[in-house]
Order: sequence, then C-alpha cells, then structure tokens
Amino acid sequence: MFTIVFCFLGWTLGWILFGRTKTVRQLAATSTAAESEQPLSTPNGLRNVGQGRPFDVIIPARNEADSIGLLLSDLAALPVAGNRVVVVNDHSTDRTADIASEFAGVEVIDAADLPEGWTGKSWACHSGVEHLRNSSTDTDRGLIFFDADVRVEQTVAQLLVDYQKASGALVSVQPWHETKRPYEKLSALFNVIALMGTAMASRTKSRGAFGPVLVTCDESYLLAGGHEAVRNEVVEDLALAANYRSSGQPVELFRGADLVKFRMYPNGLRQLCEGWAKNFATGAGATHPLRLLAAVLWLTSLGSATGLAVEAALGSQPIWVAFAVYFAFTAQLVWMFHNVGNFGLRTAAVFPVLLAFFFCIFGWSLWRTYVRRSVTWRGRAIPLGTQSHKPC
Repeated sequence: MFTIVFCFLGWTLGWILFGRTKTVRQLAATSTAAESEQPLSTPNGLRNVGQGRPFDVIIPARNEADSIGLLLSDLAALPVAGNRVVVVNDHSTDRTADIASEFAGVEVIDAADLPEGWTGKSWACHSGVEHLRNSSTDTDRGLIFFDADVRVEQTVAQLLVDYQKASGALVSVQPWHETKRPYEKLSALFNVIALMGTAMASRTKSRGAFGPVLVTCDESYLLAGGHEAVRNEVVEDLALAANYRSSGQPVELFRGADLVKFRMYPNGLRQLCEGWAKNFATGAGATHPLRLLAAVLWLTSLGSATGLAVEAALGSQPIWVAFAVYFAFTAQLVWMFHNVGNFGLRTAAVFPVLLAFFFCIFGWSLWRTYVRRSVTWRGRAIPLGTQSHKPC
C-alpha cells in the first residue's frame, strides 16, 4: 500500500513540476490576435511586437556541416531585410565554414585560438559580439544567439526580438526536440527534467535559460557581463541567466512548440551520451534544492511503478493495480513528451528503459564533473575549474 500511495504522490508531483509552460506559438498568437491559440498574459508594451526592430544573429559553429545549412536556409531573408547573420567558425574540421559561405549576406569569421580559461562556445559567442561591435556603431539593435542545429520559422526571429524589446528580458527558447533514429528517443526524460528544473511555468520562480536560443540587446548583454563573465562555465546558459537576474534584468522562458525545433544528437549514441553528461550534473547543482528534491522524488516514483509491474509479473501484486499505476505514468509521460519532442506513446510505454539510461548518464556526469573534473564535447576535453553553481 505504501508503494501505491508513494506512486500517486509522485505522479501528482510530476504534474506540478512540469506545469503549464509558455510557447512561442502562444506568443505569435498574442502578437497577431489569433484565436487558434490562447494568448499570453504579457507585459505592458507588448503592442510594440511586430514593429520590426533591427537585429543581429550570432551562430557559434564547430563541426556543424550537417546542420548549419538548414538553419541558414531558415534565416535566408534576414540579410536582405538589413539584419546581420554572423557564423563564428570554431575551428571546424569539416565543411562548416564552406557551407555557411555559400549563403548570400552571411558573414563567416574564424574564431581565434581558444584562450586559457574559456570554453569554446562562450569564446565563439564573444568573438561574434566583438566582430559586430568593431564593424558597426549602431548599438540599438536586438541580438540573437542561435545554436547551429536549431530550425526556426521565418518570422520567429523578429517576433522574439520585438518581444525582448517590449519586455526588457533575456528571452530564451527551448526548441522542440525532433528525433529520427531509435537511440535518439533516449533523450526524452532528459528533456522533461530540463524543463522541470527551470521552473519555467512560473514567472517569478523560473531559473536558468536555454542555450540554443538566447535573445537580448547590446545594452542588456553588457550589463550582465556577456559571455566574458561566464567564460569558464560549461553550462554557460545557466550562468548567463544568473548574471542577468543578479543585474536586475528578468528572464523569460518559452518552449519552441512547432516554431522552433532542433535535432540535438544526430551523430550516434556516443554523441548523445557526451552531450547530456556534459550538462546534467552542473545543471542539477544550479537547480533550487527543493525543486531538485521534488524531481528526484518524481523519478523515484517512476522506479516504484516499475517495481510494481515486476512484482505483479511475479504474482506478488494484483495485476490490475500494477497496470493502473503503470498506465497513469505512461499517460503522464505521453503528455510531457508531446510538449518537448516527437517521442510519443511507444517511447513513454518503455519508461523503465529511459529511467535506467537516465540514471546511468547522470551518474557518469557526476563522476566526470566532480571527480575527473573534465568533460568531453566535439573532440575537445574541457577542464572544469570552479563552476559557479550560483542560483539563477
């Protein structure tokens, strides 16, 4: 009976943790007064959205030949409209720079050698900002950082820039995770936990940010210290968001829904494991302790539901009880997975496999982060100095 009660409490806690998150689709509905989506409750000044503030895009790219062309195709109209798109080639060994150079109006620059004490992505983003400052005196512009694997609907960049101007916030979007191969489904729980950890459903308690899409302006970026202030942080998006908040600036978080997507780890299971192991232990350290505890309890209740199913198979639990509990968690995960990517019913139905994989990668991440003090990403060994873990 205790296990059943614990599963019910954990299941309820899961709904509370995930909450009702804001989407870019809702933001688009707000700006166009569309009736197909429920508009957001937005700050005064949102009437400025859609008025076309000029902006610049910076894309840090290291060995992104498979994806950089797709994003630049999405952004092809921006240079024509007077917005700058800068790709910072971070010492790629593939055709990343060549492919980016084929797009009209796109500026491709090579990042200088990585200075000591910097991570590669922060250095590439910083280099892109310095390039813009050295080649233009117009500072009254929006600034977007896109990861190279992001896909974005044509009008979304302008929408986010105008919303950033109206709200004065660092605007960040977690893209919808598109998967194509079976091993990529193993990312499902990581995506859910990432959203739970940010408390993004709360306007007052949300923490962190999502590195794939960050929207700001030059003045706000300078006030927060920019990427130079987080130069040694492996999870630079969390640290950058903390600096925005500590400088008195709000942070607004959105889900990409069907307007902002990415395919995170297309190059095999090893890439997927390295990617999540690089981020997750550090991200857990920056999560509010009570929210972290709640997430652990929810994950534990998933394990308890698995245990009930095993006991029912062995004849020590009523089958209908185990089925009801297992079905409840599967239904919950179907809804959560629908919100974060194309994972679906079959992925949710094998959640014990996802749970076992999650704990294996999280344990590896803890070991690499706190024992080995280094992580690996895209052929680089990244030493871990004193990470801030400061509250966001």
